[in-house]
Amino acid sequence: MNTLLKELKKFYKKSSRGHLPWRATTDPYRILVSELMLQQTQVERVIPFYTRFIKTFPTPKKLAAAPLSKVLLLWQGLGYNRRAKFLHEAAKVIAKQGFPKTAEQMEELPGVGHYTARAVAAFARSSPEVFIETNIRTVFLHHLYRGRTSVSDALILRQVEEALKRSRMQPKDFYAALMDYGSNLKRSGIKLNARSKHYVKQSKFEGSTRQKRAAKLRELLARGASEKQIEKALNSK
Repeated sequence: MNTLLKELKKFYKKSSRGHLPWRATTDPYRILVSELMLQQTQVERVIPFYTRFIKTFPTPKKLAAAPLSKVLLLWQGLGYNRRAKFLHEAAKVIAKQGFPKTAEQMEELPGVGHYTARAVAAFARSSPEVFIETNIRTVFLHHLYRGRTSVSDALILRQVEEALKRSRMQPKDFYAALMDYGSNLKRSGIKLNARSKHYVKQSKFEGSTRQKRAAKLRELLARGASEKQIEKALNSK
């Protein structure tokens, strides 16, 4: 653990990804947008989409007032279009009720799960949440579970909690550092998530139902289909 924290702080001091636009804000709405965009999508690919999206919809009220078709057109090319639909629905709730104050309350928003809620709470409010994602998992597998297989997230989460306390870092900096460091480990060839007990190989996009649904959606958006038709295409299996 001491080595992990030493390497983590050393890396973050020299090589943090401070250029990421969502790192420059504590607005929970904007951080929610980034978190939903980042799901199963590479960071550098997200940056231009995030920038355009926030410029068009700088507040949840602006997003909530827009037709779903406009939201999806802006999302085109990012993939996983249902994320855009969930974000649109979440914005409607936030515009009426305000942004939820706790991670548990955030989980009640459409499309927001355990991880996303806690990531938003940590990055927007520096709340000392405990959570895990692929880059965080890589760091702990590399430093604390070398040679081990079938390592459970429950076990790693206990180590994350201990590391957060011992680091004496602000939660937003701690998790930014973990994600940056884990991403760097992966780029250097250290890819360990198959050792996780919860590892599931991502299915191929080519020829999948998801690909067919995306093609249908593009067609509908191109010809200005009704909101009802678009909703139906998004919800198809």
